[in-house]
Amino acid sequence: MKKSFVVMLVVALVLFGTVIGFNMFKQQKIAEYMANMPEPEFPVTVTEMSSIEWIPTIEAIGFIEPNQGVTLTTQVNGVIDHINFVSGQSVKQGDVLLALDSKVEAANLKSTQARLPAAKAKYKRYQGLFRKGSISKEALDEAEANYRSLQADVESLNASIERRTIDAPFDGVVGLRNVFLGEYLQPGTEIVRLEDTSIMRLRFTVPQTDIAKIKLDQKINIAVDAYPETPFTGKISAIEPAVNFQSGLIQVQADIPNNHGQLRSGMFARANIILPTVKDQIVVDQTAINFTLYGENVYVLREEDSVTRAYQQVVKVGERKGHIAHVLNGLKAGDKVVTSGQVRLSNGAKVRVVENDALTPPEQLPQL
Repeated sequence: MKKSFVVMLVVALVLFGTVIGFNMFKQQKIAEYMANMPEPEFPVTVTEMSSIEWIPTIEAIGFIEPNQGVTLTTQVNGVIDHINFVSGQSVKQGDVLLALDSKVEAANLKSTQARLPAAKAKYKRYQGLFRKGSISKEALDEAEANYRSLQADVESLNASIERRTIDAPFDGVVGLRNVFLGEYLQPGTEIVRLEDTSIMRLRFTVPQTDIAKIKLDQKINIAVDAYPETPFTGKISAIEPAVNFQSGLIQVQADIPNNHGQLRSGMFARANIILPTVKDQIVVDQTAINFTLYGENVYVLREEDSVTRAYQQVVKVGERKGHIAHVLNGLKAGDKVVTSGQVRLSNGAKVRVVENDALTPPEQLPQL
């Protein structure tokens, strides 16, 4: 019994020893292979940093508003007698756009005006008779009251007729007509929208930390989605005197010339407030920037013993415009920064600079 147990134990030890020896041999050969392997070299594209002039901006968003805009309505009820405009027409200040039926008021006005000369003559005659002592002061006062009352009635009827006429309060363009000839209107019925679009306005907000950077007549660039290739420029025309204590924002208004009539009220717009130009600044393509939990960094190339290696460099990025970013610190002119291929890199990795036009669109797209 003891002999068989000893034999099994010896066999087990031999097996375990064989396995352990094989693994040690395997690890040794792998280590020798890895030691003899050439260092991997990763292809990358590179751009060299240079100092340029940078125009900083403050970005904002808002909606386009007209210089003046109003929805015309009526104060009184009545039937439409005349419509003197068509949808989309340009009108001048004072043009009669619409008139309600005022035949009754016009007839009452004529009746009152017909009685006015007689009342006036009677008042004048009574003044002469009163000076001679032929009539009492009461009779003179009654004649004057009758004359003044007829004058007031004439003014009231004229005002009533004017209220039944809708005039253009300013020069502009009318929109789509919402009423029709012969229609009965109630007070407050929307007739048409009138807007002065010669100059448009953009109202937006900026943080209170940027108040010191903005001022009246400061230039701004505006972009709208309807015309992505057309730049619009304007200037700041008003700044709200108070900051909203809840949001910490201040409202700003800018005037935008609308010479070609492209801008319409209600359009969403993005604005860039132009700040003074700063010199000797570094910008880098945004594809070169890596985002980590510890901040933003780029790979910078260095030559070591005739070998090109890439090392991580922490940078502080400021404003971003399109595909480039303004680097506040971390890079200097002459640094060579990796713009593509950095996904496979580690700190100190050996690299090879290549020309890569994969991101450049071809001059002619292939036909499907």
